Amino acid sequence: MIAPEKLRIDAWDIRPWLVEIRRTLHRHPELGYAETRTADYIGSKLDEMGIEYARTGTAIVGLVRGAKPGKTVALRADIDALPIKEETGVEYASENDGVMHACGHDAHATILLGAARWFAERRSDLAGNVKLLFQPAEETDGGAEIMIRGGCMENPRVDYVLGLHVMPYLPVGRIETKKGALNGSSTELDFTIGGTSCHAAYPERGVDAIMIAAHVVTALHCLVSRYVSPLEAAVLTIGTIRGGTVSNVVAGEVTMKSTLRTTSDQTRDMLVDKARSIVESVSASFGGSGSLKVSYGYTALINDSAVVDEIAAVADEILCPGSLEWKEKPSMGVEDFSFFCRERPGAFYHLGCGNEKRGISSPIHSPTFDIDEDCLPLGVAMQVACALRLLEKA
Repeated sequence: MIAPEKLRIDAWDIRPWLVEIRRTLHRHPELGYAETRTADYIGSKLDEMGIEYARTGTAIVGLVRGAKPGKTVALRADIDALPIKEETGVEYASENDGVMHACGHDAHATILLGAARWFAERRSDLAGNVKLLFQPAEETDGGAEIMIRGGCMENPRVDYVLGLHVMPYLPVGRIETKKGALNGSSTELDFTIGGTSCHAAYPERGVDAIMIAAHVVTALHCLVSRYVSPLEAAVLTIGTIRGGTVSNVVAGEVTMKSTLRTTSDQTRDMLVDKARSIVESVSASFGGSGSLKVSYGYTALINDSAVVDEIAAVADEILCPGSLEWKEKPSMGVEDFSFFCRERPGAFYHLGCGNEKRGISSPIHSPTFDIDEDCLPLGVAMQVACALRLLEKA
């Protein structure tokens, strides 16, 4: 493997190029599946580097073929922005009013282009292949699944997959990850409770859907505490409840929307079954009816422990010993890189982009979010070194 010092120098040498790309992307943010200009720009950079790629909509799959035989490692970057009005005041602020790269996807795409450049310039010495996954719509309905169904993990078959996310609560020069569950899954639960409407003066003539809903809510809030081990992570939140029209009429229907977050598919499926049983049986016990509609979102992001070990070793070499912070507990926020990890051994880690001395500490998804751009060459060096280690391991 190339010496870590040389790789750091290689990445730092292209810092001006990385900054120019990142600021160009930042000025022109686009929402999920509408990243047309973004994809055009990424494609133009791949063309300049002589990298082959296929584009479907706004998704791009690039491939750096090594001159020597070997396995294939995929590197992923999401490219979409958020419907947030930027308030940073920087000279490279968004020119698309009401849309902003408030989650750092401009940095992710830039880092992947930097890694692509490094591998393209050394493909004659490369044993194996590096796939470049520029993914749309991470912030909306999950572009990862669509890319996987489109075959991005095949031809050539991907053996390992890596992803990263900039994090402002980590200073530049540090990373964070954990083995096993890093992010939770998301499942939307829509409940409908049916009763019989009547005048409030004669409640015996109807079936009060609001009263039934009160019992259902109480029962649902017992699910996690009674059916999930306290050593396992899960949370169920009822976010909306709607029913009734006026004060003197018994409500004939109530609808509720809830989100369920877990770190395992087994726990998710068990809780969904319990929630359905509760709404149906409790409603029936009061003479009403209850139903549940389930919308499965992102699956839990489960890091492969062996791949995490490689990331930890690289962090010691590329950054410095002790630069890796081990995350104690998974986040219940979701990340659709999880679908790539279901397909192949892979891992996701957080790259420090904060700098409190420079006032760069606003959280992601906030209108004042920005990054210390020194994280860009470090991200390139990390991704390149991790990919090389996995190719050698394979």
